[in-house]
Amino acid sequence: MFSFIKHCLFLVLMCLVSKPAFSIPMQATFNDVEYDMSVSIDPINRTLTGKSTITVKQPRELQLMLGSAFDVTQAISNDGPMGIGREASNQPHVWNIPVLFRQQVQFVIHWQGRLEPLDTSLDHSQTLGRPIAVSGEAGTFLPDGSDWYPRVVGHLVRYKINIELPAGQKGLVAGRLVEEKESQQGYQASFEFLNPTEGIDLMAGPYMVETQMHEGVKNRPIQLRTYFHPQISDLSRDYLASVKRYLDKYESWIGEYPYTEFSIVSSPTPTGFGMPTLTYLGIDVLKLPFIRETSLGHEILHNWWGNGVYPDYQHGNWSEGLTTFMADYAYKEQESGEAAREMRLGWLRDFAALQSGQDRPLIKFTSRTHGASKIIGYNKAAMFFFMLRDQLGEAVFQRAVQGLWSTRRFKITSWQDIQKVFEIISGQHLDAFFTQWLNRSGAPSIVINEAKNTVTESGYQLTITLKQSEPVYELRVPIAIESGQGMQIHRLDLRQAQQNFTLTLPERPLSVSLDPDLHLFRQLEPGEVSPILREVMVNSATQTVLLSDEGEVRRIAETLANKLQDRVPQIIPTSQQLSTAPVLVIGIQSEVDLWLANQQLPLKPDEIKGKGTAQVWTINRPQGASLAIVSAQNAIAMEALLRPLPHYGRQSYIVFEGRQVVEKGIWPVHMQKVMVK
Repeated sequence: MFSFIKHCLFLVLMCLVSKPAFSIPMQATFNDVEYDMSVSIDPINRTLTGKSTITVKQPRELQLMLGSAFDVTQAISNDGPMGIGREASNQPHVWNIPVLFRQQVQFVIHWQGRLEPLDTSLDHSQTLGRPIAVSGEAGTFLPDGSDWYPRVVGHLVRYKINIELPAGQKGLVAGRLVEEKESQQGYQASFEFLNPTEGIDLMAGPYMVETQMHEGVKNRPIQLRTYFHPQISDLSRDYLASVKRYLDKYESWIGEYPYTEFSIVSSPTPTGFGMPTLTYLGIDVLKLPFIRETSLGHEILHNWWGNGVYPDYQHGNWSEGLTTFMADYAYKEQESGEAAREMRLGWLRDFAALQSGQDRPLIKFTSRTHGASKIIGYNKAAMFFFMLRDQLGEAVFQRAVQGLWSTRRFKITSWQDIQKVFEIISGQHLDAFFTQWLNRSGAPSIVINEAKNTVTESGYQLTITLKQSEPVYELRVPIAIESGQGMQIHRLDLRQAQQNFTLTLPERPLSVSLDPDLHLFRQLEPGEVSPILREVMVNSATQTVLLSDEGEVRRIAETLANKLQDRVPQIIPTSQQLSTAPVLVIGIQSEVDLWLANQQLPLKPDEIKGKGTAQVWTINRPQGASLAIVSAQNAIAMEALLRPLPHYGRQSYIVFEGRQVVEKGIWPVHMQKVMVK
């Protein structure tokens, strides 16, 4: 799968993101389309010249498309000239081919054009939102979504590609490197991708290449490479060592790596993309020491989930959730139980920050388009697989994962297909589980209504009344019962809106806590939710207060508000009475202090007072949603927040020294607990 990836990068990326290039029709077959393509690129002059021979077997009704930035110099098929496919120069080239009653049809298209200039000032979200074919001496990136080559819309493809570049440049596409030649006259490379895939992305740059061979746990050689810009070439060996470790881990866990090679490619822009057999990460991203322990593993795993088993986008994208669960979350579990619990709590906090209307059923998620969609398609989906493992047990879940890989490899796979595999291997009926978590929006709200104790001849009898919101879910609710001997976990099968449970205990129960380790995807109760910055970021009703009238400061403050909310902020006057919606307040420290006093709100908390050049914190209002305050010493300190601050949405408070975070944290939470009567 061609997956766009964003993962856990403090300054550049937040989390791995997958975005489909197009929706694949259910009737598409794996061997429909073959490309044989030659492409010549001049990065200095930003020109591209190409020839594509497209062979379609068992052709049906087809549509071919090429982007408007390119000119077609020749287009022919078995039946003769096809025309250029457009009437005006600002239109894409589109050829609609009727049903052809023959075994095979072939199209030959020659095209050329000028690529857009490489813009290294763009951040990841800007690059993600504009799939444009760009080129420059520092790098060339031709994403499939830019329609840089004539493609058959909505079909899986296999391809062979020859790339020509001037001397000093090297290029690649996903697949196996068949041959390459380098001389003073230029560089040539041939690649083939013989498995079905969704599209073609091409990268080039002034790369230094490091190559190592790795024999995986399945005793099959895998060719590893780094295509790094000269300034980071010294990082190659450490990255290749990390790739070997991840390949061994996932081959042991899931099954054989599906390709013959894997490459890490550096990008001059601060972003990250993942394709089959490779990853494309920004130079500054690759310099970050933690990337090898986080983002890299997530991306390698996508070669199984997404690039090896394809999501059925028309019926929901499960691959981001499964990859998040088996990569990001698995790393936290390996770190400690507390780290894993903290990640689950973060998922639930993020979900609590959504307002009504932002939530959608998990089965409707196809790709990340904004923060709210990530909370569903990544976090909730990962929690889905966590709860499924809880229900089946780790050993059965592990066998089901391996069964999913062995039976669905290189096949378009829906949530329903996943359910069937897990049912066959577990021997359990999972329809109720899958239906309630996939087809419903929202999450259950569960409370302990009452806990009563009765002394009996043999010990104690505890009656617990649980209530849940409607529509009713079928849940195994973890309950922690505290006694003088310690804590014990019991799981109660809740099936009704209100239900009584009676437990016989040897020791006198003192208190009852509901799901203290957060094993259920649920609505957190007010005491369980500490205010975090995310609430003002994802809630479309957020109001913004800009305290400064000074031109430069106000411009920076407005830019910061825009970046935090990823939309045009709803700015209200400083004198306007606050509504119950979340509020973002941005200003210079003296302005912030005065505004808080006038609003009769708590002043700067002791945890951050007098620290750093800027402080950001949240306030939980008794009535209404939370406030987020951004307080900077001056315009320079405020401007320093533009890049890093949007990546700290899960924090309650952050202290910055320039761009550097020197302190951060989350206000304490109190899990749901009642004393036994």
